[in-house]
Amino acid sequence: MKKLVLIFGGMGFVGTHIAQLLSSDYSVYSFGSDTDVRDFNVIKNTIEKYTPYWVINCASITTVKESFRNENTTYNIGFLGTLNILKALKSISFSGSFLNISSSEVYGHPSISEMPIYESSALRPMSPYSVSKLASESLCYYWSQTEKFKIVTARSFTHIGPGQSDRFSISNFSKQIAEIVLKMRDPILYVGDLSTTRDFTDVRDVVRAYRMLLENGNNGNVYNVCSGVETSLKNILDRLISKTGVNIKVEIDEKFIRSSEQKRLLGSYDKLLNETGWTPTIDLDKTVDDMLDYWLQQLRQ
Repeated sequence: MKKLVLIFGGMGFVGTHIAQLLSSDYSVYSFGSDTDVRDFNVIKNTIEKYTPYWVINCASITTVKESFRNENTTYNIGFLGTLNILKALKSISFSGSFLNISSSEVYGHPSISEMPIYESSALRPMSPYSVSKLASESLCYYWSQTEKFKIVTARSFTHIGPGQSDRFSISNFSKQIAEIVLKMRDPILYVGDLSTTRDFTDVRDVVRAYRMLLENGNNGNVYNVCSGVETSLKNILDRLISKTGVNIKVEIDEKFIRSSEQKRLLGSYDKLLNETGWTPTIDLDKTVDDMLDYWLQQLRQ
C-alpha cells in the first residue's frame, strides 16, 4: 500500500504540480479552500482520517497585492492555519515530515550589494503576505525543536510554468501573446516595468526540490529554492515573442507598474544543493515554450 501525502492549499498551480510529481509513488490527497486551515476541527478530522506520511502546507493568500486588501485573512491563513495543522499532527502522534512553504518575500527589498541572497541574509518583510510567511517560519522552527516529527521550510523564489494564473506577469505575457497568435486581439502587448529582474525557476523543478526536502532536508532548517540566475522580464518577453513569428507591439500600461516593487532579486541555492543534491534542470526556454503552449491550448478550447 502506498504511503499517504496530504497537500493543504493543494488545488492551485503549485499544488497541482506537486501532486503530479508524487502520484506515481504515493497516494496524494489535495485540499483546496473548502478545507479551511483556519478551522482546527476540520483540519484535525482530515488528518485523523488519512494518517499521512508527509504533509505539505501550500495554503496561503497567493499574492502580495491581495494580502494588503485582506490583511487579517492573510495572517489567519498563514500563521493560524499553520498552527492548526501542526496541532492536528501532534494529536495523532505524527512521525513523518511536514513541509512549510514560505517565500523569498521575507527578504524584503535587499540592496544589490546584498545579492545573491542566502538563508542567513537579513529578513525585512514588507507586506502582510511576507509577514505571515515569516511568522509561519518562526512557528515551524519552534515546533521543530519541541516535537517528534521533522519540519522543514522552503523559501521559494519566483516560480513559473504551465498552468500558472494570468494574474502573474510571465503567464499574463504568455496569455496575451497566445491571444495575438490566435487573432483574438490586436498585436499589442501591454506590460509593466520590463527592467525588473527576478530569479525564475520552473515550477516542476521547484516541486522536485520540495520532494527532496521532505526526503533529505534537515529538521528545523530553511532552504532557498531558486535558480541562482537573475533574468529581466524583458528577456523573457523577448523569448516569448521570438517564438511566434508575429510582429507584436509592446506598450507600457501604468496599471501594471508598482512603485514599491523590488527592482532586482537573485538568490543562492547552495544550501539546498549541499544538503539534498538538488539543482534546477529545466531550461528557461523550455519553460516559456510550455507556458505559451499551455495558453494556446486553453484558448483553443
